[in-house]
Amino acid sequence: MTDAIALGGVRVDKWLWAARIYKTRSQAAKACEAGHVKVLGENVKPAKLVRVGETLEIVTPGGLRILEVKGLSEVRAGAPIARALYDDHSPPPPPREYVSPFGRRAAGAGRPTKRDRRDLGKLRGG
Repeated sequence: MTDAIALGGVRVDKWLWAARIYKTRSQAAKACEAGHVKVLGENVKPAKLVRVGETLEIVTPGGLRILEVKGLSEVRAGAPIARALYDDHSPPPPPREYVSPFGRRAAGAGRPTKRDRRDLGKLRGG
């Protein structure tokens, strides 16, 4: 056990990496510096100690994630162990847009002819 865990906290960039929120620790540190990570509603630096029970708001490419810290770790482990480090309170993702099957060619139909391209253009409003 390291001194930070003995004191009741772990660097937020290490925790984000160990919890598998970011693939590398440097990505986690850059996210902190860019203001994408908030602890208890305030932007944090990578060296901020995170403790059990705190709430993190993280902006990732997949959207906003709201995580409650349930455990501390400075080492990256398997996904089931990493998942046990937090409770996810993130809002559900927005529904995906429906794409109409009209205007699409069947797979394996080959290259469209000039007439097919014109017809597709008319269907798509072009």
